[in-house]
Amino acid sequence: MARLKVTNIKQLKLTANAIRQDVLKMLLEAKSGHSAGSIGLADIFTALYFNILNHDPKKADWAERDRLLLSNGHVCPVMYAAMANAGYFPKEELLSLRKLGSRLQGHPHRGSVPGIESSSGPLGQGLSQAVGMALVAKREKKRWRTYCVVSDGEQDEGQIWEAVLLAAKFKLGNLTAIMDRNNIQIDGYTEDVMPLEPLAEKYRAFGWHVIEVDGHNIKKIIDACDESKAIYEKPTLIIAHTIPGKAVSFMEFVIDWHGKPPTKDQAAEAMKELELERAMIEEEQL
Repeated sequence: MARLKVTNIKQLKLTANAIRQDVLKMLLEAKSGHSAGSIGLADIFTALYFNILNHDPKKADWAERDRLLLSNGHVCPVMYAAMANAGYFPKEELLSLRKLGSRLQGHPHRGSVPGIESSSGPLGQGLSQAVGMALVAKREKKRWRTYCVVSDGEQDEGQIWEAVLLAAKFKLGNLTAIMDRNNIQIDGYTEDVMPLEPLAEKYRAFGWHVIEVDGHNIKKIIDACDESKAIYEKPTLIIAHTIPGKAVSFMEFVIDWHGKPPTKDQAAEAMKELELERAMIEEEQL
C-alpha cells in the first residue's frame, strides 16, 4: 500500500498554510485566477493529499490508487499546490499557472500533469464522472475509492442531481463527495442566486449518507472521510462549511474575491497574515 499518511495535526496545519502561500504566489504571478475558493479549500486538499488518499506521487498511474476529481475546476490552484507539495511535480512549476504553454492551465485537464484524473471546466460534470468511476470499481470489485470535490454553486446544475440519483441507485458506498459550502458564487451569495437549503435533508432524501463538518478543521475532515468508508450501502456527502479566502482577512466572505487575483500590495499584506498564522501554528496557538 502506498500512502502519504501524515497524522500530526500541527504538521498538516503547517502544510495547509504553505499551500495557501503557494496559491497567493501563483495568482499574483498569473495576474488572473480565483482567490477565495482556492485559499478556502487549503485545509481540505491538505487532508486529502497528505492523509486520506491512498496514492503514490511517484507512480501516479498506480492501478490501485484512490481517484480524486475536482468538479469546480476554477479553484485548481489549490489542487496544483497540494499536488506539488506532495511531490507530483516540481514546486517551481506552480508559477507557470495560466501561462501560454504551461501544463497548469486555469482549469485542470487529464494528461497535463501526472495525477490529474479528469478534465473540468463546465460546472456540474465532475460528480457524474466520479459516479462512473465508482461504478466501475464496484462492478470490478476493486478496493480503491473515488472522491469528488464539488462547489455549492454547482448545486444549481441539473446534472448534479442526475448523478446524485444514479449514485444512490447503485448504492455506491465507495464514493465520497466533498462539498465546499462557502456560500458564494460568481453572481453573489448562493442563497440569493438560487436558494439551496436544506441541502443535507435533500441529499438524505436522495439516498445519501450526509456528514457536516467545519471545513477548516483538518481532524474533522479526516474523521468524516474515515466514517464514509464504513458506509457500505450508500454514497456519502461531506458538507464542508468553509470561509472563502480563509486566513486572509480582507478576502474572507467577500464575494468579489471569487474570481480575481491579488495585486502586488494585496499579496504582500496577505503573506504577512499567513506568516503570522504560521508562527501561531508553530507555537501551537492555533
